[in-house]
Amino acid sequence: MNIASIPAVPGARHRRKRVGRGIGSGHGKTSTRGQKGQRARTGSGKRPGFEGGRNPLIRALPKRGFRQKATGRPAPHEIVNVDQLNRFQDGQRITPEQLETAGLIRDAARTVKLLGDGTLTKRLTIAVHRTSESATAKVTQAGGTIKLIPPPARAARGSRVAPG
Repeated sequence: MNIASIPAVPGARHRRKRVGRGIGSGHGKTSTRGQKGQRARTGSGKRPGFEGGRNPLIRALPKRGFRQKATGRPAPHEIVNVDQLNRFQDGQRITPEQLETAGLIRDAARTVKLLGDGTLTKRLTIAVHRTSESATAKVTQAGGTIKLIPPPARAARGSRVAPG
């Protein structure tokens, strides 16, 4: 069976409505637009939310809460799990730049957080901004060390910090 042998389902395809093609078509004269009025004119149409001139619902309801602007929202952390670090050499020092080069994070300019999912078999020196308790325990159990570095300057979501 192939796509060419599938039969057409009756009623699945509709003929295009050809309006304004004379009396015999059934869609002549006013072309299914009725008589006069706003919807009979070309270029007509009401904007979304328009309710005929009365006060629309979106304006009638009170505004509630506080919406942070894009500039006030901190960028999300870059997450790395300890089992992902097994690809590095034993005894190597790992920085956010190396994690970005290895493809484990997207942006080294963001805060990098180490989480404790999986097991670590290598003795590594890891320099990241934040760690979880389980990640710290697994790194020290494997014989490695964690050095916490200060978080990068707080950048807005989606913006990259220019190298300086």
